[in-house]
Amino acid sequence: MSSLLHWLHPWYPSWPMALFLLGGAVLYLRGTLKQHTPWWRQMWFWLGWLLTYQGLQTQWDYYAEHQFFLHMLQQMALHDLGPLLVMLAWPGPTWRAGIPARWRSRYLVPLMRTTPMRGLTDFVLNPWIAGALFSGLVVFWLVPFIHVGVMLNTTVYQLMNWTMVFDGLLFWWLVLDPRPAPPAHMRPGGRIFLPIVAMVPQMILGAVLALTSTDWYPIYTLCGRAISGIDPLTDQHLGGLILWIPASGINVIAAMVALRNWMRLSERGRLPEPSRQAAAQNSPDPHPEPRPRPAG
Repeated sequence: MSSLLHWLHPWYPSWPMALFLLGGAVLYLRGTLKQHTPWWRQMWFWLGWLLTYQGLQTQWDYYAEHQFFLHMLQQMALHDLGPLLVMLAWPGPTWRAGIPARWRSRYLVPLMRTTPMRGLTDFVLNPWIAGALFSGLVVFWLVPFIHVGVMLNTTVYQLMNWTMVFDGLLFWWLVLDPRPAPPAHMRPGGRIFLPIVAMVPQMILGAVLALTSTDWYPIYTLCGRAISGIDPLTDQHLGGLILWIPASGINVIAAMVALRNWMRLSERGRLPEPSRQAAAQNSPDPHPEPRPRPAG
């Protein structure tokens, strides 16, 4: 029990992070009490939210600062898997229901209708911008001379974690949106290809880190590694493999979910006619007509 309590004690306590996580959890719980949310959606949300909490406010920070492959596991949880699970639950309507109606009408709706907020939303949810940010931030924070500054500065380290979480949430919100466009910001067909395209830069960087014979991050040796039995190159190779294979695999899973959302919209007749025809052509016919036998 003492070891569990020690693990749950944050290495870098942060009140803004704690308030963000607590606020999101309270709003979601309040929303589930006000409207029916399927149990499986609730399960995905809480798994993703708890995984995000683990990556932000536990001793994971200590190990991530002292072992490169553990750092890559943390970033995969904060940027890829945690936000993906949260957005699989499609929590927006539940969060909205959790906000008191008076607050929604008096504050939220007018705020979202302001020109600056609409411009910001259109910018961050633009597919080109979202894709560039999603893969670009991963590469940026792993540039060796930038990574040294991250590991030596607590404020920059927390900034990195914040950007990874919010970028992951925004990107998967765009990709996993189950609605037609509009009101969604991207057409259903495009949501299938966006995660595939966005994963290419991180796959290349992961492959380079997994195969290189040069230690790009000696800062972990200078600070002392958490696991002494793993040499620096092995540590870097493991981190590269994590970025190369499982992190990229999450993008493939997201593309499959986006494909399923596209097919569901087509089945319900909620796509424009050209999109419905393309979806019908790409889906197997559950009741194929028998082919005529050749004469003779």
